[in-house]
Amino acid sequence: MTRFGKICAVILLALSLALPAAPACEADGGVVMAARLEGTVGVSMEVFTEEVLSRASDEGAGLVVFRMDTPGGLVSSMRAMTAAIMDSSVPVVVWVSPQGARAASAGAFLLQAAHVAAMAPGTNVGAAQPVMASGQDAPDRDMKRKITNDLAAHMRSLAQLRRRNPDLAERMVTESVSLTSEEALAGGLVDLSAPDMDSLLTGILGRRVLVGGEERELFFNPSVIVEINMSSRERVLQFISSPDTAYMLLSAGILMIVLEVLTPGGFVLGTSGAVMVLLGAFGLRMLPFNWAGVVLLVAGIVVLVLDLVVGGIGVLSLFGLASLVTGGLILFRAPGGELLNVSMNVIGGMSLAFGLFFIGALYLVLRSHARRPVSGAEGMTGRKAVVVEDLDPEGMVRCHGEIWRAKGVGGARFYKGAEVLVSEMDGFTLVVRDDTVESTPGGDSSAKEV
Repeated sequence: MTRFGKICAVILLALSLALPAAPACEADGGVVMAARLEGTVGVSMEVFTEEVLSRASDEGAGLVVFRMDTPGGLVSSMRAMTAAIMDSSVPVVVWVSPQGARAASAGAFLLQAAHVAAMAPGTNVGAAQPVMASGQDAPDRDMKRKITNDLAAHMRSLAQLRRRNPDLAERMVTESVSLTSEEALAGGLVDLSAPDMDSLLTGILGRRVLVGGEERELFFNPSVIVEINMSSRERVLQFISSPDTAYMLLSAGILMIVLEVLTPGGFVLGTSGAVMVLLGAFGLRMLPFNWAGVVLLVAGIVVLVLDLVVGGIGVLSLFGLASLVTGGLILFRAPGGELLNVSMNVIGGMSLAFGLFFIGALYLVLRSHARRPVSGAEGMTGRKAVVVEDLDPEGMVRCHGEIWRAKGVGGARFYKGAEVLVSEMDGFTLVVRDDTVESTPGGDSSAKEV
């Protein structure tokens, strides 16, 4: 081989080794696993998060992306999820998405625990201050201060670990600060803003993060994204364990059971109510609930039904509605549920719906009481009748489409065809009086029958 040929061969060999180098690196990177964390932070979401991280580790994924939208949830589940993210051998990105999503309360802790914190435009984060059941006495204030300090320290430690702004992160707990994506990015609370998945992956590729105590460069294949979804069972459990859903199921179920007890004879209301109460109770089992809230909820519905039964003037209904609202507000204000926010819209909507229902029912009851009776002695008194057999002193009359035995008041006589009025009932005999219509023997029977 000539010298020129050797030079060409060396050049071709160098090109064959150099050109595929970049694509090969990208192709060898692990896949991206993406999963949604939506709804209440609770047991179902905790289990799902751990399953996703375990699968990512077993399959050698290069990155896990959690798309998050949550109003908050349980402290215990939040701590378990933040621990799982920090212990993960696979880098984790928590991305508040899509637009309009939020990482409120417990979600703010999850965002800070991630190796990379990202938010889509139009999202918000914060309002992580714990909420309590209650009152103004010193023990409650002391307990709230202890819980707030504990959660504030946890938030600060997460932000420091991920090299973000610990002061601003702590204020989300102590002052219930809430920030937009732009404010969080400017304040050093998140690492980047990304409107879509492509922008997110492009923006973090090659970023250095701390994984397992060691700095690691994010290296993954952005062209391969594996979506992981909750199973049908997990989605049902997630739906039932929502405080709003549990509140509605309990309220509606208790109402149906009470109505079934008051109007026995069917089974649809009772069966449906029992199923709804069982589902609501299962949701309560997965949530830290307050027995005082349950008692107020039951008492409110019972009082509303009682007002309907006794035909009250609505005062009891007002107390019942107040009990319903109060029960909903404190139902999940229990240890462990300090970051669990119950929607005021749901509580207000349910209370308004119950209020309108019982006000409408009460109106119909009062209206029925004002109507003239249509049966029994009271229903017959004052009705018109037509004599069909001379009353001498007793005979037969047609009243309300029926033939009755009748007699005149004080032994008065009436002849066939005469119109009379029922004065009272004597057993099964009508006592009738003159209807101011002249009664003559042999009178025609053309009188109007009633």
